[in-house]
Amino acid sequence: MNEKEKQFPFLRACHRQPTPYTPIWLMRQAGRYMKEYRALRKKYSFLAMCKTPEMAAQVTLQPLKHFKLDAAIIFSDILIPLEPMGVEFEFAKGEGPVFHRPVREMKDVERLKIIEPEEETPFLMEAIRIVRRELGGKVPLIGFSGAPFTLASYIIEGGYSKQYIFTKGMMYQDRPTWDALMEKLSRVLVHYLNAQVRAGVQALQIFDSWVGCLSPADYEEYVLPFSKKVIKGLDRSVPVIHFGTSTSTLLPMMKKAGGDVIGVDWRLDLGEAWARLGYHVAIQGNLDPVVLMGPVDRIRREVKRILDQAGGRPGHIFNLGHGILPGTPVENVGALVDMVHEYSSMMKQGKGERLR
Repeated sequence: MNEKEKQFPFLRACHRQPTPYTPIWLMRQAGRYMKEYRALRKKYSFLAMCKTPEMAAQVTLQPLKHFKLDAAIIFSDILIPLEPMGVEFEFAKGEGPVFHRPVREMKDVERLKIIEPEEETPFLMEAIRIVRRELGGKVPLIGFSGAPFTLASYIIEGGYSKQYIFTKGMMYQDRPTWDALMEKLSRVLVHYLNAQVRAGVQALQIFDSWVGCLSPADYEEYVLPFSKKVIKGLDRSVPVIHFGTSTSTLLPMMKKAGGDVIGVDWRLDLGEAWARLGYHVAIQGNLDPVVLMGPVDRIRREVKRILDQAGGRPGHIFNLGHGILPGTPVENVGALVDMVHEYSSMMKQGKGERLR
């Protein structure tokens, strides 16, 4: 990382260093709420967009043309490394990803490949290189993957689940198969994320989107060793953000698993979440995405509340508690970004009450 990159507010916040204002980026900031994205989606499938480097780069850059965001995140999907592993899936209309051959026995795990990302997901690496060139050093680029548990739950259940019966069933009833699957996914994710760093990303986020379905005891026994293995195996020249949803009871365990930054959703006040984690780790979050559907006055009130809870401490990255929802007014996104910059800058100058 060169000297200019070290001064990016987003990267400084990842390392709990002082910043002139609180940096902000948004999960799914390149997505369905933008008319430019919807225009492309009318012509191409989601996977085609992910697998065409020029198109993925174009979508990545779209929100940066509208908003003063402090980071870009590469346009892709957490499921991308699964297909070359031998897990076939499709995005069914209105249903999300569907896996026609769920992984539920040891023989299913044994047939999964350990992939070489540069060879089997070259489109992602090329998209990263294109975006870095196009950004020209204006803001840093984030790469990402799913976490072992979230990917395992998808391929065991065969898609999205509310109860995770098959996933927990494997955990409780077939520990050897569970461990073999999580071990294989962990190895793939280390290779996959480090390949993104080699391609040029300047930070990584690991999405454990569904891990909130577990108790702390189950997380500690069945998940923590593998999430820890992934994070420990990463190129630590870049910061790592460890994010999950519905994880209020899991925060101490997630911190134990690792990450320079712990991402939190909106179900727990940011101030309380940071107190539970301890202030020697950075924190990311945590506006409820639905708030962006509401009036600007409500957004302003929530921005002030969250920033007041952060208290101006170094190490806070403003984000949503999950991704931007389709139908979110574009002007509200712009207002949010400006509010965060304005109010946090005033706070650091001792003028926080000026945001009205």
